[in-house]
Amino acid sequence: MSNHLSDRIKNMSTSATLAMAAKARELRNEGKDIIGLSLGEPDFNIPDFIKESAKQAIDDNYSSYTPVDGYADLKTAISNKFKRDNNLDYGLNQIVVSTGAKQSLFNVAMVVLNPGDEVILPAPYWVSYSDIVKLAEGVPVEVLTQIDTDFKMTPEQLEAAITPKTKMLWFSSPCNPSGSVYSKEELEGLAEVLKKHPDIYVVSDEIYEHINFAGGHVSIAGIDGMYDRTITVNGVSKAFAMTGWRIGYIGAPEWIAKGCTKLQGQVTSGANAIAQRAVITALEAPVSKIKFMIDKFHERRDLVLGLLGEIEGFNLNVPEGAFYVFPDISAFFGKTLNGVTINNASDFSLYLLEHANVATVTGEAFGNPNCIRISYAASEKDLKEAISRIKAVL
Repeated sequence: MSNHLSDRIKNMSTSATLAMAAKARELRNEGKDIIGLSLGEPDFNIPDFIKESAKQAIDDNYSSYTPVDGYADLKTAISNKFKRDNNLDYGLNQIVVSTGAKQSLFNVAMVVLNPGDEVILPAPYWVSYSDIVKLAEGVPVEVLTQIDTDFKMTPEQLEAAITPKTKMLWFSSPCNPSGSVYSKEELEGLAEVLKKHPDIYVVSDEIYEHINFAGGHVSIAGIDGMYDRTITVNGVSKAFAMTGWRIGYIGAPEWIAKGCTKLQGQVTSGANAIAQRAVITALEAPVSKIKFMIDKFHERRDLVLGLLGEIEGFNLNVPEGAFYVFPDISAFFGKTLNGVTINNASDFSLYLLEHANVATVTGEAFGNPNCIRISYAASEKDLKEAISRIKAVL
């Protein structure tokens, strides 16, 4: 009966990160010792002070439907966070709380894009961007970046990608999957191009903002001339290790926020009550409360780069944020390893899963066919063992 499914769902890709995680679980169930370095999920527990606030919310009977766009006091906490961390002034009518930042992104695509509108995606980009754009009947326009520019799009590349049909630019900083962080000067360079094209809007995905080793996060909405045309997307999944709590949010021009609220009212309504109460506590806490996690990620990054650097054929740069490395492994293309011919990044990733029992993700899913994504959101013990296994089978 699958032929009765809509063309929309038949043409959609399955999330490569989730697919690899499912494959790894399947192999574990068969008794194989799989080390998972595929999911973008912190391996820390949620800080206790956040857990306590969730328990208190249960005791306080927060069990009713929530406002579609989020509790007012949560939106106040988000507004204060934007001012404190990003120097951005978003009023409560410009903020929408959703069931994860992924829903925030989907909402924006659905309320801004019309059929045929083009969306520029600097590649590599987060795995879901392209399919979300396509669901909204937009057209993804991939701009392939290079490892020697730390996978960051240049102003010249942006200018070359713009056409009369360009409606939006979507990017993340710190970036999933590359870990790249755009500096203020680099964002100003992109902004100068965009100022020539006043009808292009920007989605700035800043979910990894606090996992940043570059010495400070910069929001493009804070660059001169960009505030009224930028949708700033954030959430608590990464920095606060709250992936399963599913809370994301946007700060945006009021007309976009109103559109997102209207859409969300017909799709999911308001986000989970208990999670929202806990997020108030998380956002009101000083960033120093989660610094121990950021410091640990920094240590793991250096560990992984050092170990991978010992493997011939891995071309590496130094990511400045998030918790991924994105090595170029095209040196292995055309080679035969243990009877398996490696033609592309997908072959390479599958080879590591089947022969090293290590789950990674092909860069093809992120718009870059020469790389794989390795998450170091895992224990040092697992990281050392995983890279030892990779080295052995190569």
